[in-house]
Amino acid sequence: MVTIIEALILAIIQGLTEWLPVSSSGHLVIAQQFLGLNPPLVFDLMLHVGTLVVVLFVFRKTVLDILKALAKGDFKSENGKLAGFIAVGSVPIVLVGVLLRDTIEQLFSSLTAVGIALLFTAGVLLISEKRLGNKKIGLVDSILVGLAQAVAIIPGVSRSGLTVSSGLLRKIDKQTAFRFSFLLSAPAILGATVFELKDVAAANLELAPIIAGTVVSMIVGYLSLKLLERVIMREKFHVFAYYCAVVGAAVLVYSVFL
Repeated sequence: MVTIIEALILAIIQGLTEWLPVSSSGHLVIAQQFLGLNPPLVFDLMLHVGTLVVVLFVFRKTVLDILKALAKGDFKSENGKLAGFIAVGSVPIVLVGVLLRDTIEQLFSSLTAVGIALLFTAGVLLISEKRLGNKKIGLVDSILVGLAQAVAIIPGVSRSGLTVSSGLLRKIDKQTAFRFSFLLSAPAILGATVFELKDVAAANLELAPIIAGTVVSMIVGYLSLKLLERVIMREKFHVFAYYCAVVGAAVLVYSVFL
């Protein structure tokens, strides 16, 4: 089991990188390789629960409105349609997660794959930054953003970066692209959590590191989510693109030549 210090380090990495467009999975692979940190599944699971709580809190009004629309069977209102778009957009990641799970898991031990994926993320962020539009999301948009989320299962590909960028490239307005990206993440995180519960049922639990890590990931995750919102509104994606490019290149050089 991880120590308190290791739990705090991992929680800060998770909280910062889960929402910022720099790939949390890629950074966790890097942390495991260079810091020797290899947290058990139950700890990783609770960090994701913490980030899920952040999404539900930040978008609580929209989430409640969606639930009210679903309770009424109202799929014609804006919130009812949004629920449908989230459902449709969630299909690709379910299929990829089920069909390609073993292949994806192999990539989590490859620094080379992470380096290439980070460079890919950097390119997408740069391309999408100035693609401004003002349209609302539609069915085709939800499918394409959902496909982007599925691709982001690859460690080093940023989920938030790819999904928000996909929305911007479709000329969706910035606020809608931001909101849909993170609402779409909730079913994915919840589904992964439920799917992995069977693997932690018999785990030897130490509560202190788990609780500390979950709380810290929630606090840091909230701050990073609000920071990303400001970055998107001010069209500063390029800052994270440069970061991903530098880290990706460094990781790639290390994995190939050192």
